[in-house]
Amino acid sequence: MSVHQTSEKVKYWKMESPQTCCEQGHQNLEAMKAGMFLRKVKSRTWKRPRHYKLQEDCKTVAYKSSWAIKSYSTFSISDVEAVREGHQSEALLNVADEFPADRCFTLVFRGRRGNLDLVADSAKEAQAWIRGIRALMDNMENMDESTKLDQWISDWFLKADLNKDGRINFKEAKKLLKMMNVNMNEEHACCLFMTADKSESGTLEGQEFVEFYKMLTERTEVLDLFHYHSSDGQSLSQCDLEEFLREEQLEREGSHEHALQLIDRYEPSDTARKNHSMSVDGFLMYLMSREGCIFNPERQSLFQDMSQPLAHYYISSSHNTYLMEDQLKGPSSVEAYIQTLKRGCRCVEVDCWNGSNGEPVVYHGHTLTSKILLKDVITTIANYAFKASEYPLIVSIENHCSVEQQEVMARYFRDILGDMLLTNTVEGVSSELPSPEALKRKILLKGKKIGMESESPTGEVSDEDEAAEMNKDSLASESPSTDGKKSKHNLCKELSDLMFCKSVHFHSFEHSRMSANPHEMSSFSESKARKYSKEAGSDFVLHNTRQLTRVYPSGMRTDSSNYCPVDMWNMGCQIVALNFQTAGMEMDLNDGLFTQNGCSGYILKPEILRKKERLFDPENPEEHEDHHPLLFSVKVISGQQLPKVKQKDWSIVDPLVRVEIHGVPLDQAKQETKYIDNNGFNPRWNESLQFTIHTPELALVRFVVEDYDTTSRNDFIGQYTLPFTCIQPGYRHVHLLSKDGTSIHPSSIYVHIKITQL
Repeated sequence: MSVHQTSEKVKYWKMESPQTCCEQGHQNLEAMKAGMFLRKVKSRTWKRPRHYKLQEDCKTVAYKSSWAIKSYSTFSISDVEAVREGHQSEALLNVADEFPADRCFTLVFRGRRGNLDLVADSAKEAQAWIRGIRALMDNMENMDESTKLDQWISDWFLKADLNKDGRINFKEAKKLLKMMNVNMNEEHACCLFMTADKSESGTLEGQEFVEFYKMLTERTEVLDLFHYHSSDGQSLSQCDLEEFLREEQLEREGSHEHALQLIDRYEPSDTARKNHSMSVDGFLMYLMSREGCIFNPERQSLFQDMSQPLAHYYISSSHNTYLMEDQLKGPSSVEAYIQTLKRGCRCVEVDCWNGSNGEPVVYHGHTLTSKILLKDVITTIANYAFKASEYPLIVSIENHCSVEQQEVMARYFRDILGDMLLTNTVEGVSSELPSPEALKRKILLKGKKIGMESESPTGEVSDEDEAAEMNKDSLASESPSTDGKKSKHNLCKELSDLMFCKSVHFHSFEHSRMSANPHEMSSFSESKARKYSKEAGSDFVLHNTRQLTRVYPSGMRTDSSNYCPVDMWNMGCQIVALNFQTAGMEMDLNDGLFTQNGCSGYILKPEILRKKERLFDPENPEEHEDHHPLLFSVKVISGQQLPKVKQKDWSIVDPLVRVEIHGVPLDQAKQETKYIDNNGFNPRWNESLQFTIHTPELALVRFVVEDYDTTSRNDFIGQYTLPFTCIQPGYRHVHLLSKDGTSIHPSSIYVHIKITQL
């Protein structure tokens, strides 16, 4: 990635290998490198030994079955999000009577990859892996960008060094180029190789490989920018950098002091730092840093007013939270709640049904999805509710239980959640809901509630709108396991009294305006919500300034696919529930919106969606008195180290970049660059795209990189989504994410952003 690697930055290659670096201060790594058999557990009946071994790079674990001879599979330590000790998974709880807790541990992976549950032969061996992996994770977490870069270069060197002799020949170098996703002319590659081979040995060693890498990764587009702003053509003085920040990056903090801070933070050369100047290497490190990223770092931390009523916020919300896969036969798991809550979700769904032995269960009714105990779900919620965010968690209850099992439900909610459960609600006391700030670390239940004493405690217990929708649409209702009848039960007062939000049937916007209480919430299917948005957009927006609205996917989505949430956010709908387990554009948009404001799960809606006296219609934004459209210009300059879509040696991607605008209908747009033949390593586009943004406060921008294919659909490479209001202008890097939302460092695209008034 470096334009010109300084001698100070390559000490890593001369002084110590990754192996030496990892071994320092940690004796458990030797046991991991020696390898050992660990029992992989999937269920009570599936428990099989696998040989696990930490590789010499100290970043990869290889494993194979006892019957396999050579075929190892691998996973990267960087993909591990957490290590849990003991029986902290459903699979290990199922074998708790067979294997003691001190021999058991679980590796939790980033994204949507399933957990790995393991049992060691002894507590000592289990601790070697638990402590060893945690130490390696800490080591990677604490790396600065420069060290991560060195590690990345080291990875490629180790991959290219096929005979492991600490040097690579030209044949290995050619293979390396293919591995690095670049198709280079052999004559040119040979010329670079010979230039780097200072010792004329016909091979490249540590420092020589760095020189070869420097030439491969030379960023002429960054060099040109650097030289343009450099007074002497050699470095950026403090004044040069200050001018660049002010004129190009449009940073308010483009002061003398801020420029000095960036030099101290990113300049690798001691000499340059002492002279208060920045070399081209430091300049590139700044551009690749969090401060040089397209996402304004000031908006990544908690910056919004959290003292307004709940109805004034978008709330990150999950649908069928218990499911790991589809809603016909996929597994239900408490792990799904853990993953969803750790991603900052603030509204989860619990579908409760009568279970055996008087124990309520959670699953997707009348389907082949597996069942889990309600008490396990509530325990999991209690343990993970506030790990990612301290702001209130809403538990949306679909209640299909008898009165007897509802009483059990009420007892579990009270006993397990304890003081976290908010129960002191009185109808009609306030004209608006409390704020997220006032409800910190509180769990709010949403469901059917017995209102005034005159109301009958009988009737359909589940959410009326969703139950009707599911009965009408869901293919699952044709399952032979259902009797085709909607069950009706009395509503248990003990459970009713615990509800903070009351589920009510929606009659009309006028009825709601005249008689609804702020704690009452209606649920809409995606099709019904879309119908209201087309027919009465302003009324829908006004309704959502006072009431909470929940939108859920159609029952026809048996594959647990998602609808586009932006259409619902445009109406001010707060609880737009998505299937978190399903990757795709819809979840990219959800992640993009909720990445801001400290990943708290609460985003203050734009003022146009909060004001009762000034109506806003998303279908006609130009009619609003505050209509001030902007011109959004994106110059897509280059790409860096894009991953290969197909892992075949001969496959090289032909990348293109698409920029998508998601917002009010008038703003919906997409444009894309041409594709670049056979270069995923350092493609150059230099193409400008322009968009008119009529309602910037509701717009999301999604950058997508694809591998062009003439005969079939383009393959996805990476994406990055963020709110338009969080974009930093100037020269910025867009750090790409995988399909499941995890980083694919160091893959990025380099752009120039300009935003002007029309």
